[in-house]
Amino acid sequence: MPLLYPSPTMKKRFLLLALLPTLSGCNPRPAPVPEPRPFAHSSQAAAQTTAASPQNFDYYLLNLSWSPEYCHSHPSDIQCAQHSTFVLHGLWPQNIDGTYPQNCGNTPGPADPTQYSDIYPDAGLLQHEWKTHGTCSGLAPDTYFATARTAFHSVAIPPTLAQLDHQISLPPDQILSLVTQTNPSLTRQNLALSCGNNYLTAVEVCLDKSLHPIACGPIRSCRANTVRIPPPQ
Repeated sequence: MPLLYPSPTMKKRFLLLALLPTLSGCNPRPAPVPEPRPFAHSSQAAAQTTAASPQNFDYYLLNLSWSPEYCHSHPSDIQCAQHSTFVLHGLWPQNIDGTYPQNCGNTPGPADPTQYSDIYPDAGLLQHEWKTHGTCSGLAPDTYFATARTAFHSVAIPPTLAQLDHQISLPPDQILSLVTQTNPSLTRQNLALSCGNNYLTAVEVCLDKSLHPIACGPIRSCRANTVRIPPPQ
């Protein structure tokens, strides 16, 4: 029986099929949406994230999202019109063992969300943060968001980042050092860095229920050698 050799057309089809997995992974910067993270090695901790009553938590995790990275993939988002640096993602109840409560009740959010438009220009995000995290705080909606505002304004943005006009790359330790230098009340024990695909996504600050800095629990922090920091667009 004669051997069959692929025609030129078949060769082109084989080459295209071989390239498809490579072509489908070309987007290097998916949009990160950070949330509190359980202890890296505890699957049981993750299973406990929804079983908690209000105030049954140890401290707050203040997530300050780096807006330029989010806006790279969401340019039409309302927050992106402000060309901000760090913005408030959330004030999240957290436990020292790495677990965290979520969705602790059905209490309605604030009656007038617009009074918090300075920290949450997107009313949808405000409602999400209340339902997912605020209901676990044991606070009334207005008290919770007033507390979140106070926490957000308690952290000063390092001048190096506040005045950024071009992309830079820094090791995670150096980024956190900028934060502690600008905020003498904070130490490295109070901070964690979040990154995605070696881009800065957030700085996280651990605070007690009175908003004083507290040592973080086993929260994952960025392990990249260097982190790229894009400027506001």
